[in-house]
Amino acid sequence: MASNTDTAQVEGKGLMGWIDARLPLTKMWKEHLAEYYAPKNMNFWYYFGSLSLFVLVIQLLSGIFLTMNYKPSAAEAFNSVEYIMRDLEWGWFIRYLHSTGASAFFAVVYLHMFRAMLYGSYRKPRELLWIFGMLIYFALSAEAFMGYLLPWGNLSYWGAQVIVSLFGTIPVIGDGLVEWIRGDYFISDVTLNRFFALHVVAIPLVLIFLVVAHVLALHEVGSNNPDGIEVKKNKGPDGKPQDCIPFHPYYTVKDIMGVVFFLIIFCSILFFAPTMGGLFLETPNFDVANPMQTPAHIAPVWYFTPFYAMLRAVPAFAGTQIWGVIVMGAAMVILFFLPWLDRSPVKSIRYRGPIYKIGLALFVVSFLTLGYCGMQPAVEPYKTMSIVGTIYYFAFFLLMPWYSRIDSHKQEPERVTYHAH
Repeated sequence: MASNTDTAQVEGKGLMGWIDARLPLTKMWKEHLAEYYAPKNMNFWYYFGSLSLFVLVIQLLSGIFLTMNYKPSAAEAFNSVEYIMRDLEWGWFIRYLHSTGASAFFAVVYLHMFRAMLYGSYRKPRELLWIFGMLIYFALSAEAFMGYLLPWGNLSYWGAQVIVSLFGTIPVIGDGLVEWIRGDYFISDVTLNRFFALHVVAIPLVLIFLVVAHVLALHEVGSNNPDGIEVKKNKGPDGKPQDCIPFHPYYTVKDIMGVVFFLIIFCSILFFAPTMGGLFLETPNFDVANPMQTPAHIAPVWYFTPFYAMLRAVPAFAGTQIWGVIVMGAAMVILFFLPWLDRSPVKSIRYRGPIYKIGLALFVVSFLTLGYCGMQPAVEPYKTMSIVGTIYYFAFFLLMPWYSRIDSHKQEPERVTYHAH
């Protein structure tokens, strides 16, 4: 009898009461938005997490509409893209939305990662949060690579040929692995279908799962802040952190402002320079794939060029590029170990010494230089610049346990520093 009364009371609260009795919707809203407390001093750099999620939604929605008219066939793929661009109503907008969104995705993710390096957001207790973020980056890279082949343009065809062939440098299993990835002895219709399935179904599911895990891990340990101190240490009589404010409405409104500014830049590119002079959509990719005609210069899209420059910086030994492949792979894998490489007593760059500040600034310069060199032909002075940039990239991480420990630092404050604005 009591249970019937309780049920009647819950259902008497209206539709939301009926839903909450079967799905904890209100509870999730409170835990992850309305009653999730975030540090009150989060600044401009904290826009890029929410922007990453926003761009992911753009990519998923635009991708769904593109698949309605795209044909994953070597004989029809290029023409179906041309049909979307020329004949389908608003097709050009959806295609450019997706291609520009891909570059925007990497741009905000790189800035999001840089913010973590500024304020030590990868440090204890956020190691797992950082690992989930890096897995998202790997999945995003795989998603971008699979999608790069789908337009079946000449550069995407040959770019995929070069990247897939790199797996052939692996001893013993290399040739078999390449054949397994392609599904054929060369890039063909089978490869296109395979990449389409991975790009549209498999990898997006992995991405969504990792993003959910990333957010749950964030809300479990709490957000970092520009001071790099743990706000949970200072709680008021009500048990809530004194230096925090509810995420909603304060940060939801702030993030909406960030989205507005992002859309101004994004739409300016989308409507006035969607190819960015060949940076986002290369000129050779407007020609159909031709196995008999190699483009004059094969290079990946800009967001992969730093790692491509590292690959080319290592000379081939005994006719194989295996060491270049190892260096390129290690450049991405080493990021996973950042929480354990950094031994500084403080987290935020605000309180670090000059060694880390100068080192991080030079790291940014070297990464951008590698990106530029990766877009250029493998000739001097770009080869030497790539070698120097690669050496510094690895030195920044491998020497971090030493220089982060000996570097001077300031005393962290007990409470976050905040100035109303």
